[in-house]
Amino acid sequence: MNKYTKHLSLVILALLMMACSKDSDKNFTLKGTVKGLKKGVVYLQKDGDSSVIDLDSMKISGESEFTLHTNLEEPRLLYLKLFKNDGEEHYIPFFADKGLTEINTSLKNFNFDAEISGSKQQEVLEEYLDIMDGFKNQNLDLIEASFLAQRDNDSLVIDSLNRKADQLVKRKYSFTIQYALNNRDSEVAPYLAVYEIPAANPKFIDSIYNSLTEPVKSSLYGKQLGDMISKRNSVE
Repeated sequence: MNKYTKHLSLVILALLMMACSKDSDKNFTLKGTVKGLKKGVVYLQKDGDSSVIDLDSMKISGESEFTLHTNLEEPRLLYLKLFKNDGEEHYIPFFADKGLTEINTSLKNFNFDAEISGSKQQEVLEEYLDIMDGFKNQNLDLIEASFLAQRDNDSLVIDSLNRKADQLVKRKYSFTIQYALNNRDSEVAPYLAVYEIPAANPKFIDSIYNSLTEPVKSSLYGKQLGDMISKRNSVE
């Protein structure tokens, strides 16, 4: 081995060690696969004050596996975004916490085929979303029935369907409120209050906030819920 080759080998080794050291400094890792993906870019993102922030990215070329890293101070919602230059947004939201999260999905149904394992907050969120799927299906049935009633100009059926739609919204709100109260020790509870039911009766929003454990109250979404309540009270 000549001096040039030896020097080049040492440089490559140093760069590899720096890359490994950089990743080891991160306390969160997202890994997984996108079945069928041969070329594209995957991003790990979070919500910023006014725009989405890229935390890490990886170019996919040939292999469908990916590994992304970042630092998390506390549990929060992140996004796995896929860019494949087709003019559409492809992203998977998930609740992340320190440690490892795995997402396995497909190129064809990037969002709907996603299987996520990792944080306990994600498990709480998925249980909620499973129930919400039932509400969504009922709402789609009502929309289809309403379309047919309007086509037939059947005012009685239209009025009945409108009442059922209102009842469905109330049931959805009621379930979300109770679900947040039942999971007061999870960051998912204030997240749901802020992003799913901000227009709910203030007394229920207050009840969710007051029920939170102190660590959750001090979390990102706990503080957001507290700020939302403070702003509401300041204009009353």
